[in-house]
Amino acid sequence: MTKIKEIRCIRTRPDGTWVIVKVITDQPGLYGIGSASDYWHSATVIAAIEEVIAPRLIGREAGRIEDIWQSTYTRDYWRNGSILNTALAGIDVALWDIKGKEAGMPVYALLGGPCRAAVPAYAHAGGSDLLELEEDVRRYMEEGYQYIRCQLGPYGGGGFIPAEKAGLPKNAWSQAPAFDDEAYLENIPRMFDHLRSKIGFGPKLTHDVHEHLKPQNAVTLSKLLEPYRLYFLEDALSPEQVAWYRLIRQQCTTPQAMGELFINPHEWTPLIVERLIDFIRVRVSKGGGITPCKKLAALCESFGVQTAWQEGGDNDPVNQMAAVHLDLACWNFGIQEENHFRSEELEMFPGHAVLEGGYLYANDQPGLGIDIDEGKAAAMLDGERVVRHKFSGGNEDRRADGSVVRP
Repeated sequence: MTKIKEIRCIRTRPDGTWVIVKVITDQPGLYGIGSASDYWHSATVIAAIEEVIAPRLIGREAGRIEDIWQSTYTRDYWRNGSILNTALAGIDVALWDIKGKEAGMPVYALLGGPCRAAVPAYAHAGGSDLLELEEDVRRYMEEGYQYIRCQLGPYGGGGFIPAEKAGLPKNAWSQAPAFDDEAYLENIPRMFDHLRSKIGFGPKLTHDVHEHLKPQNAVTLSKLLEPYRLYFLEDALSPEQVAWYRLIRQQCTTPQAMGELFINPHEWTPLIVERLIDFIRVRVSKGGGITPCKKLAALCESFGVQTAWQEGGDNDPVNQMAAVHLDLACWNFGIQEENHFRSEELEMFPGHAVLEGGYLYANDQPGLGIDIDEGKAAAMLDGERVVRHKFSGGNEDRRADGSVVRP
């Protein structure tokens, strides 16, 4: 009977935004790792794990994954918060890693075995203008990618108007380019018209609105993009306005992907059971780990919704590997967001997923098949950059009058 002996956090990346949980058992050499990374709240997540959750779990049987998840989920009464979900996910994934090692099987085998040979991933193509974007799309196509996300510059690109042309008030708070819904509605359809006319309908293209539009304009954009047959339109609405997906569904057939900011089943369940979205985009760590995300995938399967677990540049190779195991084991997998890590980052994680030719490949090692080199992880951490990151803030896109654009 394997018991939990110790749970600790390993913080890495120069700015300290990656948090890897290590669950150590009372069996010599047997441990598991999971991801508890949170870009803006790393220290908070670490405190939640080491000061609150871990002391309760010491001495429990490591194999009782479902019971540990359920009891931790409700232990503090309030639940479905991003900090608790992330902390719980780190431990949950590590326990699955241990379970696989004990069984001598990869996690995807424990989940029912693979449904596919490898995991298709979509690339992130961008450019400051249409020609640059087209060139980037063609580059990814030459590398073998069949699925490509297309963006004009940063999130909201195509919708920014230079300050001198934006009609700012005389007491404007900022001279940064202002986001304008109408400009976005004009330029994004034009972007896809250009791409389809130049490269055809062979590649499967996506686009991330990143919740910049007002709800009624999200409906309009979805309708305008229908002729270009997107693989999906991502985050057309903010979590606060998901009821507008009913209007989108009534107006057009543009596939919708949603859920990057979701942490609560009450956010995704209505969209799934009413068939208002086509892809669920929850991040495995923000959903609470492998245990709840496997159930989420099963719910989606019943209603014809596919998975597209979220990654993003702030994510780590351990969470990516957890997503890959789910991708392999879930029949209703749709697509996986890619993440290009630097070579020195991958060196910290032997056994990491391999991204090649538009596919992610796992290995057949027991558990997650990935480990962490703690020496390299510690060497990468830069204390000064951690402090600077702590007091920095994310980008704030605003409209001409100064109001904030979500997210």
